Amino acid sequence: MPTIEIRRPRIENQEELNLFFSTVIKHTFAIEGLAELLDDIESEIESKKQYLKNDLDTNGTNRYFLIASGKNDDIIGTIEYGPASELIHTCTDGALNDIYEVGTVFVHPDHQGRGVGTLLLNVMFLTFLNKGIQEFCLDSGYGVAQKIWMKKFGQPDYWLKDYWGNGSDHMIWKRSMKDVSINFRS
Repeated sequence: MPTIEIRRPRIENQEELNLFFSTVIKHTFAIEGLAELLDDIESEIESKKQYLKNDLDTNGTNRYFLIASGKNDDIIGTIEYGPASELIHTCTDGALNDIYEVGTVFVHPDHQGRGVGTLLLNVMFLTFLNKGIQEFCLDSGYGVAQKIWMKKFGQPDYWLKDYWGNGSDHMIWKRSMKDVSINFRS
């Protein structure tokens, strides 16, 4: 793996990160066969922009991003945590209200499958340990991501069949840091 730096975003990264979100989300919708859902794509992009703004405005107090940059300091990946989303609250009847959600785990299409996401996740786990965070949750409605999360975390705690339509499930995992092994291999 080439040299990758994991760090907190800076205000001067905001525009590049917003473009990065757009690139990754449009790519993800395309490989999921959902490229025609333009309103959903824009809504997802806007949501990530707001999460980033929230992080930058509060210096990571409400949302906390990490970014991965490669050569030339180009952003190649992101991860964040913050309060569990409204979707998680609704789908779990509030069972995960007090647990942080890991989200915005994005890797640029040119760098997927190279361990960047695993590296970001492991650095986030170290951040959790440092901050005394004992539990987390994450969710996904994307089939490709669901396969990755099932490989890393096993079966989801909440599996909402056909939530997004016939054959399009939504999955939610709740995990303890005691159950997580940190390694820097994908």
